[in-house]
Amino acid sequence: MTTLLPTMFKDFDKFFVGFDDTYNRLAKLHDDVTKYVPNYPPYNIKKVEENKYVVELAVAGFAKQDIEITFEDGKLIVKGSTQDDGDNFLFRGIANRAFTRTFALDDQIEIKDAEMFNGMLKIFLERIVPEHKKPKKIEVKEKSTSAKQLLVEDKDVK
Repeated sequence: MTTLLPTMFKDFDKFFVGFDDTYNRLAKLHDDVTKYVPNYPPYNIKKVEENKYVVELAVAGFAKQDIEITFEDGKLIVKGSTQDDGDNFLFRGIANRAFTRTFALDDQIEIKDAEMFNGMLKIFLERIVPEHKKPKKIEVKEKSTSAKQLLVEDKDVK
């Protein structure tokens, strides 16, 4: 595993067991997302509660039917497309071009809902932690007294 990791992670495998696939997935996602980093439309990501998030995109000029939201291969993909209405603009300062925004989501994040109001598209996300991944306390038990083993000193051992 260390051959794939940059030198800053040279001792990564000493502390983390079984994260090879996770690291490789993050590296691939980083490469995919950073090939083309768009700056349109502007967006916010807000944490509104412990396990709830909202992604807000400023999509002024787009109608509900112009927006497509998909979840594929761990990525939330938001696409917007509009038809040029052919108006004769003297100046066009409001961007009205097609876009694609991609956000990487953790395996535990679910897309709950999406709504559009006053030119803002809001996508509501929630982290759903499965029972087997929630913290749990393991009780340390004492062995019953009837099964205790007594230590016996062997005088023949030198």
